[in-house]
Amino acid sequence: MLTETGRVVGIEADGIWVETVRRSTCGTCSAQKGCGHGLLNRISEGKRGYVRALLGNQSVGDYKVNDQVVISIPEEVILRGSFIAYMLPVLSMLAGAMFASQFLIGQQDLLAVVGAGVGLALGLTVVRWHGIQHRQDPAFQPILLSIDSSPVEPITIRK
Repeated sequence: MLTETGRVVGIEADGIWVETVRRSTCGTCSAQKGCGHGLLNRISEGKRGYVRALLGNQSVGDYKVNDQVVISIPEEVILRGSFIAYMLPVLSMLAGAMFASQFLIGQQDLLAVVGAGVGLALGLTVVRWHGIQHRQDPAFQPILLSIDSSPVEPITIRK
């Protein structure tokens, strides 16, 4: 399970909205200076993201706005989603190019380009369809694990 800590910013009947702050892990990497990914992380570090998380075994009454919570999502959901979003369009593009150049008669190069475009469009359409079909699927949604710590009122010390 991949976990993230965030702050509750909204409560709904069947879930809550959690605000997370993007943090970079580049400080522990040995290739900090020469990595393009590190540069992109420094640009976007500190940006806020909003995630809707399902309640799991808890009830809505257990949470209030500004609670610090821990949310999680299974690794296989991330892997499956990454494969569908990135590999499916590329594989369908290659299949479209191969099909057009092998089975259609005419200018092979032009047909391969057209087949690749049609295959890419078909792959992107399947990705979009998958996203719409699984938008409300609980297996693909982050789940609340626990309250990390509730905000504490500041203590004033009198002398």
